[in-house]
Amino acid sequence: MAGKVKTIGVLTSGGDAPGMNAAIRAVVRKSLNNGVNIKGIKKGYMGLLNEEIMDMNAISVSDTIQRGGTVLGTARCPEFKEEEVQEEAAKICRKHGIDGLVVIGGDGSYRGAQALSKHGINTIGIPGTIDLDISCTDYTIGFDTAVNTAMQAIDKVRDTSSSHERCSIIEVMGRNAGYIALWCGVANGAEDILLPEKYDFNEQVLVNNIIANRKIGKTHHLIINAEGIGHSTSMARRIEAATGIETRATILGYMQRGGSPTCKDRYYASIMGAYAADILFEGKTNRCVCYQNGKFMDMDIDEALAMTKTIDPYQFEVSRLLSRNEYTDKK
Repeated sequence: MAGKVKTIGVLTSGGDAPGMNAAIRAVVRKSLNNGVNIKGIKKGYMGLLNEEIMDMNAISVSDTIQRGGTVLGTARCPEFKEEEVQEEAAKICRKHGIDGLVVIGGDGSYRGAQALSKHGINTIGIPGTIDLDISCTDYTIGFDTAVNTAMQAIDKVRDTSSSHERCSIIEVMGRNAGYIALWCGVANGAEDILLPEKYDFNEQVLVNNIIANRKIGKTHHLIINAEGIGHSTSMARRIEAATGIETRATILGYMQRGGSPTCKDRYYASIMGAYAADILFEGKTNRCVCYQNGKFMDMDIDEALAMTKTIDPYQFEVSRLLSRNEYTDKK
């Protein structure tokens, strides 16, 4: 079964995400179990170009599954979009005997894997991003940890916001996707949730909600703001000026990427890592591992990158309903 591939390389690219180490560990140990050599590539595509490549064994990934971040390191590599750079990277893979490559990262990382596949390197992508913005999969490595980290932090801010009768704007990560904001908005009981996919930038609606809630006795007002909207500090100043209510902005930032991964992120990442190695053993290339409708599967990267993803309309409507503090009796 493993005869089609003799040496597998593994790298993490783009933003780090809790659970990446579990995926790396699974790729390494699954490969070794099938008699395949395994090489770790440090600092993503940049490390590949710089030939920061090392042999790995079972001990290389020992005591890593509980650690956040990525033991291989990661970096941005914008020049990898260039054809000649991609060709050079493929040559480096062949120089080091790498005939199969597992890439753990987001859409940008998938495009790099897609390019290497076209240059003759068997490549498999694993979805690693806290943003949950890869269209072909219901789960991405790191999202569960990040959203729980944010939820716990927001609970703490909410406590002090209530004590001081403030309005709090809490900005969460997610790039141009609103999934962290949506999940935290519902889980933290926010009065308003601002999503890049839905927000119309009408701050008067927020002002009206804050004033209306204060009139019915609410001692605080919690707004979850997605990174894709941003500008939370200036928004807080405008809202305070319009309402006369003390308003503070808290930007959670990179703390959401760190920390020990949750059980879900460790488990799912482990299954995905092993699955990616299995796909390479079968001689497949230009594929990505997905989780859809409760099952792990794989699909063509070209097809995956052509897909689009947006906020589920029903979930969004539920989030709006649950944030209301007054209801009209229906008879």
